[in-house]
Amino acid sequence: MAASRLAPRVTRRRFMRNTTMASAAFVAAPFVRGAYAAGKLALGLWDHWVPNANDATRLLIEQWAAKEKVEVQIDFITTQGNKMLLTGAAEAQSKSGHDVFAHTSWLPARYAEVLVPLNDIMERLIAENGAVNATVEYLGKVDGKWLGVPATVGSQIKGPCSRIDLMKQHAGIDVQVMYPAGAPPKADAWTFDAFLKAAEACHKAGYPFGIGLGTTGDNVDTAGAIFNSFGAMLVDAKGQIVVRSDPVRQALEYYKQLAAFLPSDAPSWDDASNNKWLISGRGALIMNPPSAWAVAKRDAPQVAEQLWTHGFAAGPKGRFAPFVPFFWSVWSFSKNQSAAKSLLVHLSSRAAAEKMVEASGGYDLPSFEKFTTFKTWQEEGPPKGTLYHYPNPYNHQILSVAAQPAPHKIAEQISVQALQTQMVVRYMKGEAMEKTLAFAEGELEGFMRN
Repeated sequence: MAASRLAPRVTRRRFMRNTTMASAAFVAAPFVRGAYAAGKLALGLWDHWVPNANDATRLLIEQWAAKEKVEVQIDFITTQGNKMLLTGAAEAQSKSGHDVFAHTSWLPARYAEVLVPLNDIMERLIAENGAVNATVEYLGKVDGKWLGVPATVGSQIKGPCSRIDLMKQHAGIDVQVMYPAGAPPKADAWTFDAFLKAAEACHKAGYPFGIGLGTTGDNVDTAGAIFNSFGAMLVDAKGQIVVRSDPVRQALEYYKQLAAFLPSDAPSWDDASNNKWLISGRGALIMNPPSAWAVAKRDAPQVAEQLWTHGFAAGPKGRFAPFVPFFWSVWSFSKNQSAAKSLLVHLSSRAAAEKMVEASGGYDLPSFEKFTTFKTWQEEGPPKGTLYHYPNPYNHQILSVAAQPAPHKIAEQISVQALQTQMVVRYMKGEAMEKTLAFAEGELEGFMRN
């Protein structure tokens, strides 16, 4: 299902209450002792929802461990019931547990004081594998310190997944021509105006776009991309509240128009809703990683063969897409930091990343610039090429996260409290614009006092 479930939407107060390749030469130095890393290493990794995807990660780790003579313990931790979130919090508080831990989105910043800076390996990985996008840097690099290596496993873009037939028949848009497999996008006309017209046409035909307005991750991530496309910040990079701005008003006006063409129960949608909507055959488009498509292959093949994953529409300030990265971090209390760094370099090699992408059926996304053209995305189907543009191989869109570029502590609260979708729902239901902005301003002031 949609990976936004990986970052459960909980308040900070409730959270605190609930919790008391690099080449061989590149791998070898300076992160190992002598010829081998040696010793023991405990890993807390995300338990992948794709069957057998964990096996590829396990094999890569075990191969490295055998070479480096390291005794490795691997724990794949589910996100169900907030188990991974709670485990990470408990380990940070007790300063004991795993050596390497998988964190998503805001967590490197949250745990900055108990994570090992990884500038030494990140600088070399970037030199080897190409740059990472600005959102990865925003989330993973805090006060000049890299606090996590961007993980292949779990990271994903939540862009449009469209019905080829319905978009062509009812909206007059051929998404395969607009985003052709094996070639750059031809999407200059794919703007927010075109998106709105397509949403209206498909709604009139009885196949509304499946975009939720609820308070869970998928809804919030889409709202973040739309707000970013208008340049609509709630809090700026300096921590100043800037919600009473023309870009914010423009984003709300646009969203209100769009909401009229969404399912009537969209404000109550959770992260499973858009998946179910598309697989049921009732929707022409959703915003999601390839999870819905993957389930449709099994449960509704007639739907799957009509699905095409592609880039988002462009707003006034550019073409933005929701991006949710995972990071592999090293706790400062780890007793074997050199081995941990050596392993992270190994897992960040091209060969390792490609194996993890293949095992996930193309769902997982490495963040390095040179890792966007693996054969899995070219060959997966049906229809063949459906995932070709999923990894953004032409840098056609800006990958972003909701509430960026606010300081992390405030941005996290904007995200987990779903402030943007709350604003949208209040305004679409008839609340006056200035009252909605005043509501948001009061919430932001409260976040800053916490």
